[in-house]
Amino acid sequence: MDGSAAFTNRLRRALWAGAAGFGVAAAVIFLFQLDAIWTAVAALTATLIVGLLPSRGLVQNDSARAITAEPMNALFSPLARDVFEHLPDPLMLLDSSDRVLFVNGPMRALVGASAEKKHVSAILRTPALLSAIGRSARTGESGTVEVTFHVPVERTYQAYATRAGADPAVTALLLHDLTSLKRSEQMRVDFVANASHELRTPLAAVTGFIETLRGHARDDAAAREKFLDIMSIEAKRMRRLIDDLLSLSRIELNEHVPPSGEVSLESVAREAVTALSPLARADNIAIELSAAPNLPPVAGERDELIQLFQNLIHNAIKYGKPGGHVWIALAAAQATGGRGADSVIATSVRDDGEGIPSDAIPRLTERFYRVDVKRSREKGGTGLGLAIVKHIINRHQGRLQIESRAGEGSTFTIFLPVSRSPFLASAPSVAAAK
Repeated sequence: MDGSAAFTNRLRRALWAGAAGFGVAAAVIFLFQLDAIWTAVAALTATLIVGLLPSRGLVQNDSARAITAEPMNALFSPLARDVFEHLPDPLMLLDSSDRVLFVNGPMRALVGASAEKKHVSAILRTPALLSAIGRSARTGESGTVEVTFHVPVERTYQAYATRAGADPAVTALLLHDLTSLKRSEQMRVDFVANASHELRTPLAAVTGFIETLRGHARDDAAAREKFLDIMSIEAKRMRRLIDDLLSLSRIELNEHVPPSGEVSLESVAREAVTALSPLARADNIAIELSAAPNLPPVAGERDELIQLFQNLIHNAIKYGKPGGHVWIALAAAQATGGRGADSVIATSVRDDGEGIPSDAIPRLTERFYRVDVKRSREKGGTGLGLAIVKHIINRHQGRLQIESRAGEGSTFTIFLPVSRSPFLASAPSVAAAK
């Protein structure tokens, strides 16, 4: 039989196996509640293994017709190998003695480049995974198990094991990465827990004061005024928290949609400074803004960028030195690569406060994270301001850089890409506000 006829024969077998493979996929989706698209990929893999195995050239023995761990090129057609290699999920093929026949690129990243010809137990040390492989090899039943690999970085996978073919048989192991899903689930759990905790504290305070005013302090005018003032502060805190939660949810909802407008960052910064100047004057803090002349606009959503600047400037006022300064500077810069298309506007907001511990800097944009919880609450912080800043920057395809030294203050620098449309700058270049 020439090469063309052999391939036609294998293709015919692949089509027959395809019908069976997708039948198995439907059953597995129903039994194991797997994601339909991923299960179809797994079934297609099994189909290809059955259909594209060459009818000759397999080394077998008299007792068990087992596939030996020969090089992959001797066992499978180049087409099958190419398909397996380009699957996005890690794939491993085993012979009937559980020795590795083939691993594709993503799987090699997990188990190493020298996995072929080794026994599966020598490269996979997870008992649950080995048990699933052995069960599929013995019974021919497909199975799934969730496993976690701790090196080189911790990742969680849903493993799908199935036996393809009967004489000879190949066991296929396909891994689907669940790491992002698991992290998202954990983030949602943490978010709900933190949000409920943040609301519980002011609610408990307000409830306690109400009970006190209804009880022995009913006719105490001085106590009533004091408690009402505290209740007003706690109510405002809850309102700020709810407003920030709604704002964060709205920004996250549109984070994948690039903004279509054009915004002058200098005018946005000036507007934010004007809004926060009374707060700065109350703490005797001077705000100085400087901008390079003729700065081009950035592609952005004006309201979101105003919120971004207000959050950063407000933080600089809250955590800066009483009677100190806040410096805001805007200048053109080049992103990594130095090409014209990568031009950015770098905007820095610097204070002269106590600074931020170096180990806290990577966590500053996490929801509800605070370096000093008590001080943050006393200042009216919700723990969401920098999380909002991060997501606004993400939507605008920018970058945030944080630098701080103890006793020397902190600098938050935002890099936003320049709009590619022509722009005529008309605003003055330097201003100061107090």
